[in-house]
Amino acid sequence: MQRVTIRLPEQQLKMIDLMVDQGEFPSASEAIRAAIRDLIDQRSDKIIRNLQLLERIGTKINA
Repeated sequence: MQRVTIRLPEQQLKMIDLMVDQGEFPSASEAIRAAIRDLIDQRSDKIIRNLQLLERIGTKINA
């Protein structure tokens, strides 16, 4: 796993800390990883469709 440094607004960091304090996540890092997984899951279908469209367009241009 690689380390990534991010900057967050103070309010967002406080919310993450609150979720950790309430036991929803073992750490702030795990909370952020979960948020990123959720974001990728939500958008992956759209990203795949866009890539497929770009491939089709590229095929037509090169034909």
